[in-house]
Amino acid sequence: MDFRLTEEQEMIRDMVREFAEKEIKPKAAYYDETEEFPLETLTKLAELGLMGMNIPHEYGGSNVGTIAHSLAITEIAKGCAATAVTTSVTNMVAEVIYEFGTEEVKSKHLPKICSGEYPAGSFALTEPQAGSDAANLRATAVRDGDYYVINGQKTLITSGEHAGVTVVWAVTDKEAKKGKGISAFVVEQGTPGFIVGKNEEKMGQRASTTNDLFFEQCRIPKENLLGEEGDGFKISMMELDGGRIGIASLALGLGYAAIDYAAEYAKEREQFGQAIANFQAIQWMVADSYTELDAAQLLVLRAAFLKDNRLPFTKEASMAKLFTSETARKVTIRAIQILGGYGYTKEYPVERYHRDVIVTTLYEGTSEIQRHVIARSILGRKLGVYR
Repeated sequence: MDFRLTEEQEMIRDMVREFAEKEIKPKAAYYDETEEFPLETLTKLAELGLMGMNIPHEYGGSNVGTIAHSLAITEIAKGCAATAVTTSVTNMVAEVIYEFGTEEVKSKHLPKICSGEYPAGSFALTEPQAGSDAANLRATAVRDGDYYVINGQKTLITSGEHAGVTVVWAVTDKEAKKGKGISAFVVEQGTPGFIVGKNEEKMGQRASTTNDLFFEQCRIPKENLLGEEGDGFKISMMELDGGRIGIASLALGLGYAAIDYAAEYAKEREQFGQAIANFQAIQWMVADSYTELDAAQLLVLRAAFLKDNRLPFTKEASMAKLFTSETARKVTIRAIQILGGYGYTKEYPVERYHRDVIVTTLYEGTSEIQRHVIARSILGRKLGVYR
């Protein structure tokens, strides 16, 4: 078994690491405090080819694969989690359009996503009553000649107000069995009847906008349908599998950033006449954190490898997302503990890492949903009613 990265993957990781250290990390506290959308940074990331990492060159993508994408998101997250989640979701939106869009839709939107002309893309699945129960959608899309008319509400949508294009899920057949009558559509920003609501005040990842979206008689061309009518729920589950690799990578970056900072702090901070890094209690927290994060990265890269090789990876993506997000949350708490009272203040970044990492156990499927997916894969598909 060969664990070595390719030369290209190492080059991408190192490039993004250097960029994050110089361009992203110094601005992270400012973005967290002001909640300003990091548009300039995202534009530069697009110029580096990081907004279409699994999109072919003919549509403007870099087509470097999921492993490289995972490595890049990890390095971006070490600098700023809000920037990382925007990058991750935008890549996911590009992928779903590439995989299921018509040639017209792909040619129109993918170059704009990959180039940064669209600041972001958004993935509008969640509704007020349909979070983990993603099949319980109430938004509707009714065919009217050469158009579909969408009505309904979406909530907690990443980058909603900044997305040049949004993928929207809606019920097209109310009589179909639950989950079977859902379809997916591409909706451009500025389409009449597409209304962006408030940006939520959040605990962490504050520079990533999170919006309600409203659709009131929103008419879109029938060509904006992704796949076939009724394929929407299946498409969403397939794309969430890939999205979970991105969020696991993000959590990994936050975990490493927190323990990297705490380990350096421990070598400088003195108590009882010596650096606290000399105390076994600190050493064990550091050792456990790096061991667990390295194990988590192996799970993430395994899922990425399977995806790149077009092998089943649903269970593996859920395992990676579950273990990595929970591990990173635990590691950020250890980092705060190592800094003591200072770790609880905004003067030091570990409190921000902790606030930023908590949501990784929630979006792209909660930890509880990941456990359900894993258990169903192992024990049989008749467990529960999730799918």
